[in-house]
Amino acid sequence: MNIIPVVDTRTAHLFVTMPLRLYRNDPNYIRPLNADVEAVFDPEKNPRFQRGNCARWLLLDRSDNPIGRIAAFYEEKTGNTESWVGGCGFFECIHNQKAADLLFDTAKSWLLEHGVEGMDGPINFGNRERWWGLLVDGFHPPCYCCNYNPPYYQELFEHYGFQVYFKQFTYRREIATRLSSRVGEKALVALQDAGYTFGHIDRRQLGKAAEDFRSVYNEAWAKHEGVSPMSAESAHKLIQSMKPIIDPKIIWFAYHENRPVGFWVNIPDVNQLIVKYTNGRLTLPAKIRFLWNRWRKRCKTMFGIVFGVVPAHQRKGLEAALVVAAAKVVQDPKQLKYEELQMNWIGDFNPKMMNVARYIGGTIYKTHHTYRYWFDRTKPFERHPIL
Repeated sequence: MNIIPVVDTRTAHLFVTMPLRLYRNDPNYIRPLNADVEAVFDPEKNPRFQRGNCARWLLLDRSDNPIGRIAAFYEEKTGNTESWVGGCGFFECIHNQKAADLLFDTAKSWLLEHGVEGMDGPINFGNRERWWGLLVDGFHPPCYCCNYNPPYYQELFEHYGFQVYFKQFTYRREIATRLSSRVGEKALVALQDAGYTFGHIDRRQLGKAAEDFRSVYNEAWAKHEGVSPMSAESAHKLIQSMKPIIDPKIIWFAYHENRPVGFWVNIPDVNQLIVKYTNGRLTLPAKIRFLWNRWRKRCKTMFGIVFGVVPAHQRKGLEAALVVAAAKVVQDPKQLKYEELQMNWIGDFNPKMMNVARYIGGTIYKTHHTYRYWFDRTKPFERHPIL
């Protein structure tokens, strides 16, 4: 076996296509769009390069066929962290511990060279809503930009020495199932407060949606470990990138005296609309298929990307009220087009959000693990702190 770096167009192409042989007999695998993976490693498209760096490698067999891959990355150490942790991700490998160890060792050595003290994985060189965590239970077809992998990957990570830093739960519920009375009771206080209003976005005002999103995100999420504040430019780029797939009636905001204080952002699962019908490339026929599927309402999964309420308005029933307001539209029999809701992962370090998911009738559908590996094997290991 031989490790080579990804340094040119040929090796970058091999990095993207390497998993295809591994998953050729797996009916649940959905090949990600090449452009989505390549964008992570493009300094012109990924703002993380402004404060960090990454590297990629391929593992080849004796015949120079790719049998594994991995990426490693880090961001500049911030002043409020005691330890400097990097990451590894986009891991794929044959069922062979020696092969996996060689990939992990390569990522470890590169991070050590840059002074990093440990690595989390498998994670993304980007935001947490994409490519984050190792699937360990619920091997169902993945939603858009979510990690999917064979069951034996858990053994490869844990045998190497990775420990579970936190668990990630994807909750699911049937859209048509009515909310329980408990949700209505919790929502009542907020709904009776004249200062609160709720509404879905307007496609004609995406600039406002971007600013409202950034305002809530930076108050509700950016103070969490591993989550960076969002700039106005990044927020507008995010909304514009979502524009082709946006369904305005499933992106909701809560306002208090016209100030955004909460959001619930959902999108149609793009994997159902288009990705599973492509060969990794968004060609003209694929775009036509996307438009046809969207017109025919063939996407049955509403994928919850992020949910958040700013700290000053938590524990006031606002979470439940936001769900109740959205449900009146989403569950309207005249408009009902989604059959299920899958909520992008909730960490076990966030019991408040787990409670929200359970309150609205969600049950755990998939479980991912984010692992941590300290290079100093004598360093005490601690789980992610509870929020």
